[in-house]
Amino acid sequence: MSHSYYLRELSIDEIPLCVLQYEQNVCSGDGPEDLYDSPSLGSPRAVTSNTKPSCPSPEHLQDDIGVGSLVEVATDVDQNYYGVVRWIGLIEDIATAGVELEQSVCGLGDGGHKGTRLFSCGAGRALFVPLPLCRRDARFRDTPPPEPLRDERSDQPDCPVVTGVVPPLNSLGELAGKNRGIQGHHNSCYLDATLFAMFTFTSVFDALLYRPPEPEDSPHYSEVQRVLREEVVNPLRRHGYVRADRVMKLRTLLERLSDVPGLTSEEKDPEEFLNGLVAQLLRAEPFLKLSSGQEAYCYQLFVEKDEHITLPSVQQLLEQSFATSGVKLSEVPAAFIIQMPRFGKQYKLYQRVQPSPLLDVTDLIEGLPRQCAVCGSLARWECGACAAGGALDAGALCGACLRLAHAARPDHKATPLSICEEYANILESSPIPRVYMELFAVLCIETSHYVAFVKTGAGHDAPWCFFDSMADRKGERNGYNIPEIVEISELCAWLSEEGRALHAAAPLDRHLPAPAKRLLADAYMCFYRSPDLAMYR
Repeated sequence: MSHSYYLRELSIDEIPLCVLQYEQNVCSGDGPEDLYDSPSLGSPRAVTSNTKPSCPSPEHLQDDIGVGSLVEVATDVDQNYYGVVRWIGLIEDIATAGVELEQSVCGLGDGGHKGTRLFSCGAGRALFVPLPLCRRDARFRDTPPPEPLRDERSDQPDCPVVTGVVPPLNSLGELAGKNRGIQGHHNSCYLDATLFAMFTFTSVFDALLYRPPEPEDSPHYSEVQRVLREEVVNPLRRHGYVRADRVMKLRTLLERLSDVPGLTSEEKDPEEFLNGLVAQLLRAEPFLKLSSGQEAYCYQLFVEKDEHITLPSVQQLLEQSFATSGVKLSEVPAAFIIQMPRFGKQYKLYQRVQPSPLLDVTDLIEGLPRQCAVCGSLARWECGACAAGGALDAGALCGACLRLAHAARPDHKATPLSICEEYANILESSPIPRVYMELFAVLCIETSHYVAFVKTGAGHDAPWCFFDSMADRKGERNGYNIPEIVEISELCAWLSEEGRALHAAAPLDRHLPAPAKRLLADAYMCFYRSPDLAMYR
């Protein structure tokens, strides 16, 4: 075969012997030149180690590196480049890897080679190197699997990888019991509870699992998404159980690739996990868009304590927070994650908060038609001072009621509401529609341990369950945690007026039933969804 330019994709069992000869030439400095693009900071070189270098066999290369592998390429100035193998083939009879680097490098391309498109990536990220110069990314090899799983694996349920599309569950079915849900390990409860709430019984976040990669994404985007989908969410939905080593794989990726440290070992909060996974690595569109132009994934309630209220609802606190901030949502969110007014793991503004089963967001959305707080007709004006008491709907007024209300309040200033005049006549003569969001999960924390209450179906009367990834444990140092899911038939009542009666009858937390105490006294984050929207965009 001549040595003129020759290019084709290489099957995994076709790695030729010349690859090994090429690696020996590289080690001796006699290898051919200009077979690949060179980063400006240094040229790729053979990876060295403390032991005598040895040339891998074709079988070793076949097992070790393939398309999709996370690899590193060392250079002659001790600069390592990290990326994902996107293509393997022959260039000038040499087995070559096309690597999409984590960061762009001056002088590199976007996946084309001498006029031929081999793969696509962002400009400056495509590096073509002889296959032997790639090795597995060592950053992902130094985190051992959870100890319990090495020692006691035979005692635990199997957790196979599940490919394809698996829809969320629509009922609790046979999911309740021990060894169900996501197995906790090494301070993972913040992540376990959040993932269980987001994916088990709802599809509102499923766009995170299926969005195709874009040039702006991290080279590791597809691997992070695949691990989340096929090793965590799909097994949870298909088999009702996710083993801790599967979750540790996701945690390790997050630890290495996001700027949130300690995700494999330290105590963290759900918002830190959401920032690392959803915002940084999966680059999801923010769930909340505010009229101020800001965007967010969670909404933190900031309110002043009202000493006359002992059991505020999330509805009350949300309206008070929005009235204080003076901003609104620019559109109805598909998902609304609300953090309770508490700071850290200990301080709580209110000792108890009652999650609202339905959240009326009509008065929180900019541009939605609203009804007059006095007469019920179409509101044309809004007065922030009139709504200063915390009830946002009190600030919406029609023209006649505004004149009456402001006659004795000369210091109040109203602003006109944006009304689509095409529908104004219809809205004037018919009830103003209200926009509601449905509560589907509550994360709770007590003494640094997170658990979740999750709604197991759609509809007001759908039952709820309680999930704890570390409900029990087998063994001590070399043991493992046992996750558990329990049906909570009384929870719907605790979210209603019966919950207020229960609160009034039990002034001390220890007088409440244990699950009710966790729900009312330990609520940390409430998850709401729009029944009319999904996260597919």
